[in-house]
Amino acid sequence: MPLKPASAAPHPTAWRLFLIFSRIGLTSFGGGLSGWLLREFVQDRHWISEEEFLNGLSLAQALPGVNVKNMAIWIGYRLAGARGAVAGFSGIIVPPAIFIVLLGILFASLARYPLSNIALAGAAAAAIGLSASMAIVAARRVPRRLIPLLIMVSTFVMVGLLHWPLVWVVLAEAAVSIAVEYRRLKSE
Repeated sequence: MPLKPASAAPHPTAWRLFLIFSRIGLTSFGGGLSGWLLREFVQDRHWISEEEFLNGLSLAQALPGVNVKNMAIWIGYRLAGARGAVAGFSGIIVPPAIFIVLLGILFASLARYPLSNIALAGAAAAAIGLSASMAIVAARRVPRRLIPLLIMVSTFVMVGLLHWPLVWVVLAEAAVSIAVEYRRLKSE
């Protein structure tokens, strides 16, 4: 069941969501889309709260498939029901896919020029900055309790430094997180 947006801003229609997701998909190069989604729906439009967004991001990352596609479906459904979910999915996938095919054709013809490599390096740097920004926002929201901080640090160490398989780390950390939170809520 879709929830009301977090502010008094006009209720988004499925068409408007399609256009927003299309713009985001067409203007974000090299990743970092979660940062764009945060800015668009939480910071600029105030349609969902930061906490809701981070909960949705956690869910999107836990589900199979591309995280941004999952987020687009989740945000779309949250704001406009089933039509919003279809609009979010279609907007984030279809126009960028068409553009990527056209861009691939163009880059194939320009690959021999050094400027094309410089442009790709710049896009990659921007994507890293957006991803780092999103990580900082998420880290700020981690409850300042010992167990969540330990889980966050251990996940970074296991995946980032030890290069353990992401799937197994996430499954193990999720089980620990759920058990700890269940126990904490039960004791309240």
